[in-house]
Amino acid sequence: MPSSSPPDTAPDDRPDTATRILDCAQTRIQRRGYNAVSYADLAAELDLTTAAIHYHFPSKADLGQAVVARYRRSNAEKRAAIRKETDALRARLQRYVELYTAVLADGGMCLCGVLAADEATLPEPVRREVQGFFDDQTDWLTSIFAEETDVTTRLEGCESPRQAAELFLAAIEGAMLTHRTPRNELNAYRSSLRCLIGTIAA
Repeated sequence: MPSSSPPDTAPDDRPDTATRILDCAQTRIQRRGYNAVSYADLAAELDLTTAAIHYHFPSKADLGQAVVARYRRSNAEKRAAIRKETDALRARLQRYVELYTAVLADGGMCLCGVLAADEATLPEPVRREVQGFFDDQTDWLTSIFAEETDVTTRLEGCESPRQAAELFLAAIEGAMLTHRTPRNELNAYRSSLRCLIGTIAA
């Protein structure tokens, strides 16, 4: 009877191996995009066989969905911490921007921002997770903007907290593209968004 253990790993090593695969896949996607990542590349970097990767993630769609789902969970935890740490809108937005700044500082881009650029070629399960990420961000920003009575009056053309949230998220994601390299552009990224935060949370 064939063994149910994955190639190259012992049964008690499986969770760690899956995490390593997810970590490697996420890093590569954030730097190169979804379509530039292959199981052969991951196997070579992790010193595994492609069969070992397929054991944990039978298809690339499975892997992509798992990577984004994990990213969403981690981001949700960080946003919850921000909300708990302070009630001040300016401080919340500054901390939120730092989540993205940290990704730039590490040489990558927002995972879902990168994937959105490949939207037309993404498998449907991955596409749904990516859209879910952006819905998460918009809902969260909408909720904290809604706690302020005059956010929309400070942003000409925004008629609701949700429109303000969509504008702020678009600015964060777009500024990542224009300030991706070199690394000394991090201060410029912060400065650009600080101007917007100053308008919203005057």
